[in-house]
Amino acid sequence: MKNTNNYNKELVITRLFNASREKVWQAWSDPEITKLWWGPKGFTSPACQIDFRIGGTYLMCMRSSEKMDFWNTGVYEEIVPLEKIVYTDCFADDKGNVVHATHYGMSPDFPLEMKVEVIFVEEDGKTKMTLRHIGLPSILVSDETSQGWNESFDKLAKSLK
Repeated sequence: MKNTNNYNKELVITRLFNASREKVWQAWSDPEITKLWWGPKGFTSPACQIDFRIGGTYLMCMRSSEKMDFWNTGVYEEIVPLEKIVYTDCFADDKGNVVHATHYGMSPDFPLEMKVEVIFVEEDGKTKMTLRHIGLPSILVSDETSQGWNESFDKLAKSLK
């Protein structure tokens, strides 16, 4: 039996972007812009579909330098324009079907569904963005996830220039 306490890990990352809140918001809601930054260093995003509305879904692909594709999908649960996005986060196949992390050779400890919350706050013409990734299975995965998000946000910062 698995210890459900392993799924209570939460990663919080706050970044300040030298861009308007509208521009940072658009980077999350426009699939063509999202493709510019989605995925850590060395990854590209060859496919991104976003139905940006409450109840809408997304399907995104991250491609490694070894040409391995990793798909994610989820449902938008809350959207407060220019302020907040909450969505579920699941591993998926290229058709958008939820798959277990083991599909990609990852730990069986991953839950089928996690949650992501992104908050946007304007500060003197810049945007403070806080991401909460909720439901991670362990501190090791949290560290790896933190690195992946931070490398993605480095790419986001460059794409906002």
